[in-house]
Amino acid sequence: MRISGEEFGGLFNSFQREAFRLETLDDYTGSSKAESIRAFLAGEAQPEDYNQEWAEEVRANVQSGKRMYRVHILSRPLTPYLRFELGWGYTKNARSGEEFFILDTTDRPNPLEGVPDFWVFDETAVVTMEYGPGGSFVGADSQPDAAEYLEYRDAALSYAEPFAEWWERYGNE
Repeated sequence: MRISGEEFGGLFNSFQREAFRLETLDDYTGSSKAESIRAFLAGEAQPEDYNQEWAEEVRANVQSGKRMYRVHILSRPLTPYLRFELGWGYTKNARSGEEFFILDTTDRPNPLEGVPDFWVFDETAVVTMEYGPGGSFVGADSQPDAAEYLEYRDAALSYAEPFAEWWERYGNE
C-alpha cells in the first residue's frame, strides 16, 4: 500500500532499535542534488554542510543506542553516481555512525536479483521504494509481511563486506 512521504519520514523518528536499508541501483541521480554530483565529479572539496541533516539524524539515532545500517548491491566499475554516493555520502555518514556494507557482484551472480530497494524498521515495518528513470524516487509502499524482507536482509549481509574494507581496495578504481 502506497504511503505518504510524511508517513515514510515518520518511521525514521519512531523506530526504537534498528533501521536497515537495501540499495540495489547504480544510479539515484534523479533523487540527488545535481550541483553536489557536479562538484564531486569536478574534484571539488566536499562542503561542510553536505547532507548535514541526514548526518545529524543518523548521529542522534546512533547516540541514543539505535542502529542504522545498509547494504548496497553493486558491481565495478562504479558509475559516476556511485563514485559520488560512496565517496561523499557513505564516508560522511559513516562518521556519524551509520554502518555500510557492500555486496559486490562484479565476479558473481547477484543473489538478490529482482529484490527492490527497501527499509526495515525494528524488524516489523517494511517499506519498499520505487524509482523511475535516472533514479528518481517515485514513491514508497508499506509491506504487510516483514519475514520475506528479513530474509533478504540476512542474505545481503551474509554476502556483503564492510564498506571501509571494500573502499580501501576499490575506492580509487
